[in-house]
Amino acid sequence: HLKKHRLEDLALACGVPLPQIRQAADLMIERKNMIACWAMGLTQHKNAVATIQEIVNLLLLKGSIGKPGAGTCPVRGHSNVQGDRTVGINEKPPQAFLDSLEQVFGFRPPQAHGYDVVESIHAMHRGGARVFIAMGGNFLSATPDTAYTAAALHRCDLTVQISTKLNRSHLVHGKEAIILPTLGRTDRDVVNGVPQFVSVENSMGIVHASRGNLKPVSANLLSEPLIICRLAKAVLGEDSGIRWGEYEQHYDHIRNDIEKTIPGFEDYNLRVREPGGFYLPNSAREGRFNTLEGRARFNLAEVPEQDLAEGEYIMMTIRSHDQFNTTIYGLDDRYRGVFHERRVILMNPYDMSKAELREGDVVDLFNFDGGVERVARRFLVVAYDIPEQCTATYFPEANVLVPITSTAEKSNTPTSKMVKIFIKSAS
Repeated sequence: HLKKHRLEDLALACGVPLPQIRQAADLMIERKNMIACWAMGLTQHKNAVATIQEIVNLLLLKGSIGKPGAGTCPVRGHSNVQGDRTVGINEKPPQAFLDSLEQVFGFRPPQAHGYDVVESIHAMHRGGARVFIAMGGNFLSATPDTAYTAAALHRCDLTVQISTKLNRSHLVHGKEAIILPTLGRTDRDVVNGVPQFVSVENSMGIVHASRGNLKPVSANLLSEPLIICRLAKAVLGEDSGIRWGEYEQHYDHIRNDIEKTIPGFEDYNLRVREPGGFYLPNSAREGRFNTLEGRARFNLAEVPEQDLAEGEYIMMTIRSHDQFNTTIYGLDDRYRGVFHERRVILMNPYDMSKAELREGDVVDLFNFDGGVERVARRFLVVAYDIPEQCTATYFPEANVLVPITSTAEKSNTPTSKMVKIFIKSAS
């Protein structure tokens, strides 16, 4: 497969100068152990899955899987997203999990797959999903194609936000909207005089307890577990067969049933109380590969082709220093030298000269994916050390340009790091 390609062509395709690639290769050759870290800079591309598979190929070549000081390190974990997936919050749950649910709880769970984020937006937009319930987050601002997503939410009969604070998503809603304030993880959670705690899973697969110590702003605030339990009791009534009342009284009961359902949670309530928590099983870390031959498999990837039209640029959305996802704490980005403004587009100085643009010029940004015009108006041009024909804008201000029609192969993640745009002087 490698012999089909010239090294120079591969360097051109990835956008990294060949001398830097050789320098990185020399560095890797010298090291016995390697840990490869990545985040949304890789996952939000059309070929994201293939790229990550190539990283795993590299680690396998180095023998850097299944030994101390080596391995993969996907940087994730915000709002317990990794722990959520572990305990079954998955639009395509494996059959083994569904069978375990049926065995433990005595009901037949739906066997058909559900919707991921992009699919759920499409479903709401066409009227196929009429109720939207958000367990925290800022769905409208975090998702792509802001105008399309807003229209999808407006078409719902009911939108429910279970939230720790107000955000933009509370203002863009369905025909009926409900906001349910909830305790945050930093708040004290006491049920019947007994302090409660939840558990979270970090990026390293470690499950640990999380306890709040702040006084809640109101005695009327409920925790997320209590809200879910009471919603279930109200909707399902006595026919549920699940012990929602016990779950309300003490969260240990929830963990006991997780232990019965999910492999790797043996003695859950004991181990989660240990300082530092406990590791979940990881077959690769233990030197086991769940393939027919019992060995790791290498993957082959095709080289993507880029075809930019005259005057077209690639845009990626990024975060500033003063923000955490959709939460904006300030207008400064000291890492990049941008202050007092967020509606900016970082451009290569040569590209600016070629387009007859100067620092501080006001421009409008356009995307036409799928024949739909998307526009983000009145962005300030900022010269920046970025490759030619590449630009960067802040998330979520530029999400309006990210087309919902462009997603990563296999994962269906919006391609927020690979958005084709045109730049025009603002009128």
